[in-house]
Amino acid sequence: MSRTGVSRTIDLRSDTVTRPDAKMRGAMADADVGDDVLDGDPTLLELGERVAELLGVPAALWVPSGSMGNLIALLAHLDRGDAFLAPAGAHVLDAELGTPAWLAGGMPRELAHDAGPGKVSPAAVLAAAGTPGPYYTLRHTLLCLENTHMAAGGVVLTVAEVADLVAAARSRGLRVHLDGARLWHASVALGVPPAELTRGVDTVQVCLSKALGAPVGSVVAGSAEFVEEARRLRKMLGGGVRQGGVLAAAGLVALDNIPRLADDHARAARLAAGLADRGWRVNKPDTNIVLVDPPSPAALPEVLANWAQAGIAAGPMGGRIRLVTHGDLTDADIDAVLDRIQSP
Repeated sequence: MSRTGVSRTIDLRSDTVTRPDAKMRGAMADADVGDDVLDGDPTLLELGERVAELLGVPAALWVPSGSMGNLIALLAHLDRGDAFLAPAGAHVLDAELGTPAWLAGGMPRELAHDAGPGKVSPAAVLAAAGTPGPYYTLRHTLLCLENTHMAAGGVVLTVAEVADLVAAARSRGLRVHLDGARLWHASVALGVPPAELTRGVDTVQVCLSKALGAPVGSVVAGSAEFVEEARRLRKMLGGGVRQGGVLAAAGLVALDNIPRLADDHARAARLAAGLADRGWRVNKPDTNIVLVDPPSPAALPEVLANWAQAGIAAGPMGGRIRLVTHGDLTDADIDAVLDRIQSP
């Protein structure tokens, strides 16, 4: 037993805490590799081809992180001073240290969630984009979507919702980038192929380390011309790798884990229901993220400290407590969490 009186801490801070399993470590050890900067790495190329097929786009490129993938897309889409639209709380607005403005030169425009948590309506996109004005007016050129919307609790955009938003953007001459860090979760939750959720977008970024178990890596995808430019931008940002197949091999195994995300969703739903039964105010999760309201804003640090003492690692987000289920958890872990948490 630990000094907290519990056998071990159950880590619910993020689905990025998943660790490579024996199969993934073996694939990394046996990976076919080459110098990717000079003439390409065969396993990185294989990963790109597989992800492109899953997403229904011509080409894809491995990048070290989702933030870099999003930045590469924005660098490709934006000229200095262009404005881009994104839902409030989007990762590109709040969690990438200002690089869309600092490096991509874009002016961020936040859209309120007028269609439900994490969601904006086509009408809001049309209104924010406006119509072209004189040369000295702000020019809107890009809409950034996020599926699932992490800060809203892993909220899913449906196929129809994505299509309507893309159509609204197109009618105003906007390109569309999809931050699909957890697109796999949306696909599993809806029971549709990932390619159904990328129709009409210009570029998409997907993550391999969120719940899928890869130690590092995302993929940015789109047209062949975009990926050719993305490779150059990746190098400019310091993301060129040599024998990157070691990491790509982990990504290939991670893709095999996509169907298992249904277990994470089921555990999140059971966790949320159990917390609600104990008197906590909690969202009904679409996917694997549970948001819990503390008894009062001032009580948030105390709740987190009490849960940590009980062996539950959680994190604050927007004045709430975020709990994220992932592949390193079991049903017994969810039972243990509910046993350790007291009523508010």
